[in-house]
Amino acid sequence: MYAKYIKRILDLILSLMALIVLMPLMIIIGILVRINLGSPIIFKQKRPGKNEKIFTLYKFRTMTDKRDIDGNLLPDEYRLTKFGKFLRSTSLVNIIKGDMAIVGPRPLLVEYLPYYTEEEKHRHDVRPGLTGLAQVNGRNAISWEEKLKYDTEYIKKISFYSDLKIIFKTIKKTIKREDILMGNEFVVGKFIDQRKNKKERAFK
Repeated sequence: MYAKYIKRILDLILSLMALIVLMPLMIIIGILVRINLGSPIIFKQKRPGKNEKIFTLYKFRTMTDKRDIDGNLLPDEYRLTKFGKFLRSTSLVNIIKGDMAIVGPRPLLVEYLPYYTEEEKHRHDVRPGLTGLAQVNGRNAISWEEKLKYDTEYIKKISFYSDLKIIFKTIKKTIKREDILMGNEFVVGKFIDQRKNKKERAFK
């Protein structure tokens, strides 16, 4: 009952309330993004949602457009400013639209889809979330296998209590800035590279 009906209603009510309360702050942030990082203010990217349906993710821009001498964008760690790190959160608009939930597996990149195991594909049985079980149990400080295991574990045990617990843990970790690694601090490696290497070893 909760996962099928109540969860979506709560997501809509809470995200609308948050949007109304935070609107003045978001306007100020938009102005600061324009001054510090340039335009466009809003960053858009395609991500897979529930049932692998592709949606457009909206976030405040967090990186500059710094490029090398050949005109190629520099790696994330060189383009992500301190102000950008502060802004790295998903827009409430996606929750209101129904693309996302407050709690659920984080929406990863579209190009990851062919590399999930059959068990890991179940992470797309529900709407992706602003935060999730993996985010409160290590986030970028744990391996991809561990993160995806937490995602599928969440799917099997969705409840109001578990969502509430994840939200409170997220607030606590956000205040303490725990398990947040960026750029060259992100030591677990790229997901696709790891899966490609794993397949190559399996065929040897």
